[in-house]
This record gives sequence, C-alpha cells and structure tokens, in this order.
Amino acid sequence: MNPGYLTGALPLPHAFFTRQGGVSTGAFASLNCSLSSPDDPEAVRRNRAAAAGVLGAAPGEMLGLYQVHGVAVADGRAPWDDATRPRADAAVTDRPGQVLSIVTADCAPVLFADAEAGVVGAAHAGWRGAVAGVLEATIDAMEGLGARRARIAALVGPCIGQASYEVGADLRDEVLARDAADARFFAPGRREDRWQFDLAGYCVARLAAAGAGQARALMIDTLAEEDRFFSHRRRTLAGGGPIGHQLSAIAIPR
Repeated sequence: MNPGYLTGALPLPHAFFTRQGGVSTGAFASLNCSLSSPDDPEAVRRNRAAAAGVLGAAPGEMLGLYQVHGVAVADGRAPWDDATRPRADAAVTDRPGQVLSIVTADCAPVLFADAEAGVVGAAHAGWRGAVAGVLEATIDAMEGLGARRARIAALVGPCIGQASYEVGADLRDEVLARDAADARFFAPGRREDRWQFDLAGYCVARLAAAGAGQARALMIDTLAEEDRFFSHRRRTLAGGGPIGHQLSAIAIPR
C-alpha cells in the first residue's frame, strides 16, 4: 500500500496525506486515519502505520490527538499511545524520531518547523480554533522548547477553499468581533446573508501577524477534489453518513 501525500516548503520531513492508498473500504475508502471514526480499527491502524512509514517512523512514534476544536497544545516530549491521547488541537515536540499528526476533513491542517532548533508543531485549525488562537498558541509552545518564531516555517495544507465555504452571519460576526479588518477574508455569498470564507488565507494572515518567519498555504480545496480528499461539508451537502479523515504529519529525523 502506497499512501498518497503532498509536501511543501518546510525544512523537515512532513506530509499532507490524501485519502488515497489505504485499506479502508466504503465511505472510508481508503486512507482513513481517524482514530475516532467508526471505521474498522484494524484498517485505521494499518493506514496510520503506512503513513508513519512514509516519514521513516515506526507506528508507535506517531502521536495523534483527541481533537476538540480548541486551543490546547499538547507537549509531545512525553509520548502517549492512541488510547491515552490528550484532548488538544495541536502538539509540539523536540524529540528526534517522533512524528506529530492531526486529522482533518475540511479544517486546516497546519505544520510548523524550526529546523535550526529541532522543534516541530502540528495544529488542527477549524475556524473556531483559528479565531481563538490555536496557531499562535502552537508558536508560543514551540518557543518554550527553544524555537524562535522568526525561524518558524508554517504551512497550511489542503482545507476547504473559499469558493466552497459558504458561511452565515454567526461565523462572520465572530471573526469580525476580534478584528474588523478581517472582513477581507469574506467574499459575497451566492445567497442573501451568506459569505464565502477564506479559511486558508485567514490562517496564513494569523501566522504572519504572530511573527512566523514563513507562512504559506498549499491552497488546495478539499471539497472540490472528491477523489483525493475527505470533506465534511461535501458529506453534509449529500445528506450525511459516515466519513473518513486525512492525516497530516511532521517529524524530527533521528
């Protein structure tokens, strides 16, 4: 099995995995990596093991999270297993050989690296977490391990694109309550009282404002590419049902 994945401008081993190249079937086909999904646990284990192998790691070296759409950042220097994973939306570590991973299905996966300090981070940034400051919290936690924010490279992976992300006044109001200038991330919607939100662009701007030395996005729309990515919004528009999640991960080489 050969997991499909994308990489970008980060100085340490990383991968934004697609939904392709796994062993799961049905709605989870095929590289579903969510530990919380109702998929066959053995299939998920095999999928995650294959993803770890892409980054040169053993399955037990890849740390996952119980993601809660918040701002908590876990310290990966004290490893955990899948059963005891912390409730958090980001993790940081400076331990060689360790892999930090998150899962998404439209939310933004963000990977961080300060190669000189040997410190990495991974964050799950839904709109709530991004507004609340999960990206800044990840940078702060990396600095606590010796990173310097001016050296940190951050890359936003595949997530729902602006053309696909119709939102209501509640989301827009929460974003603008923090900073009215962020109206630039909303385009007029196709319906009255609806807007199209640029989640990836918003994350890049928050990273740059936090002082990250490099902040970029792949600008790939998960909803628009059904063959390559799981999408929560696509599933909702289709009437619901089970869904898989793709994995994003970053490692510190031994």
